Amino acid sequence: MENLQPEKGLFLDRDGVINIDYGYVYRQSQFEFVDGIFDICRAAVQRGYSIFVVTNQAGIGRGYYSEQDFEELMSWVRAQFAAQDCPIREVYYCPTHPEFGVGAYKCASLRRKPQPGMILDAVRDFKVDLAASILVGDKESDIQAGLAAGVGRNFLYASGEGRRELQTRADAVLTDLRDLLALL
Repeated sequence: MENLQPEKGLFLDRDGVINIDYGYVYRQSQFEFVDGIFDICRAAVQRGYSIFVVTNQAGIGRGYYSEQDFEELMSWVRAQFAAQDCPIREVYYCPTHPEFGVGAYKCASLRRKPQPGMILDAVRDFKVDLAASILVGDKESDIQAGLAAGVGRNFLYASGEGRRELQTRADAVLTDLRDLLALL
C-alpha cells in the first residue's frame, strides 16, 4: 500500500553545506564533508525527515565538468550518506547559467536558485509537506528559493559566502551545523 502521509523534507544545498566549497568541486579527491553534516542528517532521518539535495551546478554549464562527472561524484556521496544511516532521498541540480553558460547550458531556468524549481520538483516527485520542511543553505539565494517554494523553516549556514551575508531572510543563522539539532 502506498504511503499517503506527506513527507517532511530536509533540503540541503551541496557546496558549502554538505561539503566545503572549494569552488566547482566535481572529483572525489576534492570533496571534504562539512563537520557535523552526518550528525544532523541522521537526527533528521530519525525525526522523520527525508533528505533532498538541491544544488546549482554552474560548473557544468560553464564547461568545467560534465553532468556525468557530477552524477558519478553524487553516486559516491549518496553511498557515504547511506553508510551513515541517513540516505539521500533524491538529488536535484541545475546545470545552467543565464550569463556564463556555454551552448545549451546558457539559459535562465526556474530550477536555478533563487528560483524554487528544484524544491517544487521534489514536491511533484514525492509527497513533501513544505510547511513542515527545512532548508539549509549557505547563500541568500538558497534562502530565497526556500521562501519562494513555501519551505516552513529556512536556515543560513554561515560558512564561506554565508559569513558575508549582512542581511538575510533566514529564520536563523547557524555557525555550526550541529546547531540545527535543537531546531529539528
